[in-house]
Amino acid sequence: MAADRKPLRVGLAGLGTVGAGVIEVLRQNADILAKHCPRPILVTAVSARDRKKDRGIDLSGIDWVEDAVKLADHPEVDVVVEVIGGSEGKAKDVVEKAIAHKRHVVTANKALLAHHGTALALAAERAGVGLAYEAAVAGGIPVIKAMREGLAANRIAQVYGILNGTCNYILTQMRETGREFADVLAEAQKLGYAEADPSFDVDGIDAAHKLSILTSVAFGCAVNFAGVRISGIRNVSAMDIAYADELGYRIKLLGLARQTPHGVEQRVHACMVPQASTIAKVDGVYNAVVTSGNFVGENIAIGRGAGRGPTASAIVADLMDIARGFILPAFSAPAESLEPAAQAPVGLHAGSYYLRLMVIDKPGVIADIAGVMRDENVSLESMIQRGRSPNDPVPLVFTTHETTEAAIGRVVGRLSDIKSVLEPAHVLPIETLS
Repeated sequence: MAADRKPLRVGLAGLGTVGAGVIEVLRQNADILAKHCPRPILVTAVSARDRKKDRGIDLSGIDWVEDAVKLADHPEVDVVVEVIGGSEGKAKDVVEKAIAHKRHVVTANKALLAHHGTALALAAERAGVGLAYEAAVAGGIPVIKAMREGLAANRIAQVYGILNGTCNYILTQMRETGREFADVLAEAQKLGYAEADPSFDVDGIDAAHKLSILTSVAFGCAVNFAGVRISGIRNVSAMDIAYADELGYRIKLLGLARQTPHGVEQRVHACMVPQASTIAKVDGVYNAVVTSGNFVGENIAIGRGAGRGPTASAIVADLMDIARGFILPAFSAPAESLEPAAQAPVGLHAGSYYLRLMVIDKPGVIADIAGVMRDENVSLESMIQRGRSPNDPVPLVFTTHETTEAAIGRVVGRLSDIKSVLEPAHVLPIETLS
């Protein structure tokens, strides 16, 4: 075999759905890879918790390593693929040791990168190896490559998108069926779209991990997961979804990162988006990522954000880059230059808002509410009141003109002091996405 055809030898840490998928892609598409890649890519060693488990793939000829960390200095491994998951423990040890032993690393671990990405990128650069992670953000959608390579000549003003398929599926089902969150979540768990403990998904943490990575790539700053303002979808009701439709919006869980005059803003929240927008039409388990560059304008990428096939596809694409000798800084700019970005104060976030209240239907209630908004300089755009039910609870829905999050916070606090307001106002930002 010619020297330039020497195989790229892969040590696979983790042999669950995605790990098995990597082997499947390499084998099933071997002819395609042979045309596009100067070197064969071979899995030479694997490590997983249960050696006896039937994974539906042939592991003959592949070295089984009991301790995944030992893949880092395995004599037949050039690159370690980490698909164990988690921000600490074994996954972190595997990646750190692999870099220390000058092995390239490919990972699908967004939590690890969100918490330790800058330090790992710096270590990889100093060791002269690659740290690749296309699979960590939006699965099979090549958003990291798009921003780091295709949009490299642009100044990115913002990046946003649907970054969690579980939440998008739940919100889609709620809209299409009229059912409440808890009911649809239980169905999603039965179908395998949601975990038994769905907190990372429905509370916005998974999307925030991904957003912090996108922010670093987009703006050339250090990864700052702690700077993401996070809220999830647990409090979205069927009533809110119905009102959103009436007002011309759909509710989505979005991750948004923007350059503002006050610094970088990172937010993950359920919000209303115009029905006519492309992002509003992305339903089910699909993800979408939108970038805005000063020369290219808006770019939209839509596809499957998770699952065996899409994630494995992204991992193999990274392996192909390494086999080609194509290694870029992990977060666009050299890690030595990644500085923490100034954070925009939360209260200065500007936009319109949706507020839903449950109130006792009696004279003077609307005047009291309007008075609070007037005092806080919050201007109303619309109000919905359905029918009359004297002295009984009824919903009131308001949308505002542009204001600040600080002002809305003061309004919500003061509304809770009005006796006729029965529960805290339910608030959703309205994102124009311009």
